[in-house]
Amino acid sequence: MLWIKETADGVIFKVMAQPRASRNKIVGLQGDALKLRITAPPVEGAANKMCIELLAKTLKVRKSDIDIIQGQSGRTKKILVRSASRSDIESLAQPD
Repeated sequence: MLWIKETADGVIFKVMAQPRASRNKIVGLQGDALKLRITAPPVEGAANKMCIELLAKTLKVRKSDIDIIQGQSGRTKKILVRSASRSDIESLAQPD
C-alpha cells in the first residue's frame, strides 16, 4: 500500500526513482513507494527534475507545486504536492 500523509501544506508520498530507463513512466508500487522510471541520469539533479516533470504532467499540476522534501540524492524520495488530493495520488498507483 502506498505511503501517503496529508498535511496542511499538501500531500506527501514516497517515490522510488529508477534513472536511465528507456522512457518516463509511472509503473506502480514498489513496497510502499510509487515507482517511477525516468530517462534522465542521476547527475546534477537531472533525475529529480524529471521526476517532478513526470508527476506534474500526470497530476496536471504546476511543477512549482511539487517539491522533493527528502531524498534529493537517493532513489527513495518523499514528494510534497501542494495542489492534489489523497485520491489523486492513490490513483497514480493504479495500473493503466
